Amino acid sequence: MIAFSVHARDGAARAGILTTPHGPVETPIFMPVGTVGSVKAVGPDDLTAVGASILLANTYHLMLRPGPDLVARQGGLHRFMSWPGAILTDSGGFQVFSLAERRTLTEEGVTFRSHLDGSNQALGPERALAIQEALGADVVMAFDECPPAGAERAYLKESLARTARWARRCKAAWHPDGPSALFGIVQGGLYEDLRRRAAEEICALDLPGYALGGFSVGESVAQMHEGVARSAPLLPADRPRYLMGVGTPDDILHAVASGVDMMDCVLPTRCARNGLLFTSRGRLVIRNRRYAEDPRPPDEACGCYTCRTFSRAYLRHLFQARELLAYRLNSLHNLAYFLSLMAGARRAIREARFAAYAAAARSGWAEEQEAGQEA
Repeated sequence: MIAFSVHARDGAARAGILTTPHGPVETPIFMPVGTVGSVKAVGPDDLTAVGASILLANTYHLMLRPGPDLVARQGGLHRFMSWPGAILTDSGGFQVFSLAERRTLTEEGVTFRSHLDGSNQALGPERALAIQEALGADVVMAFDECPPAGAERAYLKESLARTARWARRCKAAWHPDGPSALFGIVQGGLYEDLRRRAAEEICALDLPGYALGGFSVGESVAQMHEGVARSAPLLPADRPRYLMGVGTPDDILHAVASGVDMMDCVLPTRCARNGLLFTSRGRLVIRNRRYAEDPRPPDEACGCYTCRTFSRAYLRHLFQARELLAYRLNSLHNLAYFLSLMAGARRAIREARFAAYAAAARSGWAEEQEAGQEA
């Protein structure tokens, strides 16, 4: 089981500790995404080196391959992937959104047509919880529906009511005396009253933590920031607050300013594999010709292995040559940057200077932004 405590506040921003069976997690925290039990291109030792303390894995993908029973026989997901820190598992609810063309939705749950072999795979509240507990995750998520941002209000009302019913079924299926803590998910789109109603229903379940779902699914950045700022205070102040699937460094700072404690996104590793690096001076497109003979590190303010050891010229060469090492080195840097941004945010909150910290970060990004169009 987990425990959570807030140690400092600066406005709505908060710094605390999430205590899990696999160690403490300082918040606010960014969680690297290891969808199938692996953060792409990096190993557990790399993740420890860049300061990761909790990872995310995905129920739907692990259900398909290699299967929860196999993982359980191997001693659980932590042992299977040799990760000593905490793990949070998504329930598979996001795939209700992302695989909309491959699924059938009913009150019982969702039937997916597997993207691997076309077989029909059923996933509902009870099975989603059973799979996550078999994996041995420290934090397990209630099964929900994640509607797109443009969904009609009538559909959102129907959807969030179903998500609330599924959350109650998840709680009934959950083993609260076990090692996994269940988080509920608040949906409701961009409608303030629907978010409030969803928060009231989900928080009434008195779960160890709560998440905001349904953001960064097609709405504008401004709408997302506004919606998170309105919604985060609806969640209990004494429980961890998790914003699912967000986002850029700027999105993360906005979320922290709104009182969010936990975030995850594939962005740092996905962008790394496409040659986009996040730095204290803004986004750096390493494939650009201007770096062909640049001896500087990607970010002179960064102390990660990539920046301590390699030049922009070498990283560009690796990317242009399609060398696999490019994916690892770029991913290491991006993850280090996201996690160091969070470490700085925690210090700033404790020292009551978070607004100034966020403003300084944004000022640095504005100095060297790149359009990324140069060949």
